[in-house]
Amino acid sequence: MSLESLTRRRALGLGLGAMVLAGCGGGGGPKQAAQQSSGPATAAPTSYTGPAVSLAFWNGFTGGDGPFMKRLVEQFNSAHPNIKITMNVYQWSDYYSKVPAAVSAGRGPDLGIMHVDSVATNAARQVVLPLDDVATSLSLTEADFSPPVWQAGVYKGARYSIPLDVHPLGMFYNKTVLSKAGLDPDNPPKTGEEYLAALETLKKAGVQGHWATPFPFTGSMQFGSLLHQNGGRLFADDAGVSRFAEEPGVQALTWLVELVNKGYSPKNVGQDADFIALQNGKAAFNWNGIWSINTLREHKDLEWGVAPLPQIGTEPAAWAGSHQFVIFKQRRPDQNKLTAAKVFINWISGHSIEWAKAGQVPARKSIRESAEFKGLKEQAAIGSQIDHLYFLPPVAGIGDASAVVDQAVNAAILLKKSPKDALTEAAAKADKVLEQNRKKYGA
Repeated sequence: MSLESLTRRRALGLGLGAMVLAGCGGGGGPKQAAQQSSGPATAAPTSYTGPAVSLAFWNGFTGGDGPFMKRLVEQFNSAHPNIKITMNVYQWSDYYSKVPAAVSAGRGPDLGIMHVDSVATNAARQVVLPLDDVATSLSLTEADFSPPVWQAGVYKGARYSIPLDVHPLGMFYNKTVLSKAGLDPDNPPKTGEEYLAALETLKKAGVQGHWATPFPFTGSMQFGSLLHQNGGRLFADDAGVSRFAEEPGVQALTWLVELVNKGYSPKNVGQDADFIALQNGKAAFNWNGIWSINTLREHKDLEWGVAPLPQIGTEPAAWAGSHQFVIFKQRRPDQNKLTAAKVFINWISGHSIEWAKAGQVPARKSIRESAEFKGLKEQAAIGSQIDHLYFLPPVAGIGDASAVVDQAVNAAILLKKSPKDALTEAAAKADKVLEQNRKKYGA
């Protein structure tokens, strides 16, 4: 992945995917938005026989994933002469400000992609349409995906998005570094005990094996994964209160801080320095996103592997994001376009093995279980965590509250505050944000 893509991912970690949506009419919410249907449930899901239509498809795939989506769109257009998809691509931070402004002005795109933690906010602001009828007409159910990613697109009892992929954290490892320390490069640690033993062995060999990053990308993601592994949650299911400062959260953040205190990690790790250390042989392990696969493949002399996150706590869990299809609200709904949009969503989902090659795990179960996906060794390894992924509660403005967690992780890993103090102070701030959001978007 390019430096630009890393920067884009970093921006998402900083919460830009859940920006306040200015300029997009009031808080009428899903009940009012539902008055504009995304189409009759009887619409044909796999074909479109109406008059020729053009659909504007917006997304933020500006990195190495962009060409993969571009090819898929071109293939779709070739196979559907009466539907023309025009794809516009923006930096994600620009996208999340352009879309609501365009919808409010009556010039919005027809459909697009959103990160799952932005769907609820856009639903509350009436930017996107309910899609229960789309799921029905395409015969899509939870069984076609996995419970966590399917439920993540539901806001206030209505579905507002259809999953395209998940992009989880995995454990990347440098085989050469492990071999030099006398560890088995083909059998990376799977448990907390094995992981700490490996770090101790690496330390004795002069290697700081896991560089603890204080940044959202991916320090906060690692914290969230460990929190869930310890049986905790970032927020209550309804996001009424924060929960990350409870004992499981303190245990999770203490574990990361101890990597520094025990000398398994240097102090003051810079942004992306942990990932670079893996590549240049100064670290053995790096917990990073699936998007790292194509970056590492560019290093022809690098011997590396990837596995699910080790289970440090009492249960398996890993952070993940998800790109999801949405259909945007229009001043003058066009049923032909809405039907064509369903055909497009269904076709891309059914051909998402090509999207997997961009460094993603297809959300569609039938694709994940195909021989072709299993042949993508690295993607399949990370994808094996599919039923143990966690997502933020589907509550409007949740990204504003989760950004407060980043501050706690940063302060603790930089040894400025104890894990307990950092989390307790952050929880008080997050609870205020949650209360403000309830007033802003409606309880």
